[in-house]
Amino acid sequence: MGINIGICETDAKSALCRDLRMDVIRVRVDNVSGMEGLTGYDEVVSLADAKTLVDDWDAFLKRNRISEETDAVYMDKLKNDSDIDLMRSKAKKISTGWVDMDKVCAEDREKVLSASRRENRLTGWDMLSFDEMNEMCLKCTLSWDKGRGCIGSFGPDNSLLPEIAGRRGCEIVASVPEGARTGRIYTPDDARTLQKEISILNAALPEEGKMMVRRYSGPLERMGAVADISVKEGCGFYFF
Repeated sequence: MGINIGICETDAKSALCRDLRMDVIRVRVDNVSGMEGLTGYDEVVSLADAKTLVDDWDAFLKRNRISEETDAVYMDKLKNDSDIDLMRSKAKKISTGWVDMDKVCAEDREKVLSASRRENRLTGWDMLSFDEMNEMCLKCTLSWDKGRGCIGSFGPDNSLLPEIAGRRGCEIVASVPEGARTGRIYTPDDARTLQKEISILNAALPEEGKMMVRRYSGPLERMGAVADISVKEGCGFYFF
């Protein structure tokens, strides 16, 4: 597996995506208790119930274009009006857990956000197409990875660079595997230390051999770019 480097875009005022990333559109809450009136619902009929209502199951699936592998019948997926009427008697509302934030009043926003995990939030950035994202990244001054965005590769998780860094007293680079494992957010002060470490390691790599120079000059260059952005913008960075 590999380790990547990223910056905390929402910390950086110059990030073109900042406002979009901070605009939370939808979230999925882990526990809907107390938020039943906010979450969306699916109308669902269990397979057992659905099969009791139709004579020819295969024909039902075919005319409604439902996969044979389906785990239930979702009312909004039905194509045939007669089948919709037939299934409605057995349909049950099941919460999706998703909340449209534009329907949440200001007093409840924090409660809803705190009930969701970061990976279960959709922002304005997530609503863009890949082409729109790429176009914005190309224009952004924080696109440190040669115009390809603000996420790039550190290297494989068995990289020898942290071990080399540890022997040279370069604690930030030495901490990369642990930082990736724990989700540590590095600060602009860490970035200033990292800038110094990059200079030390660039000078030290030739002593480790030509193979080490070829293998680790790239990661050092990328970390140097991230450190420069972090110091300039006052934003954090991380490894994952």
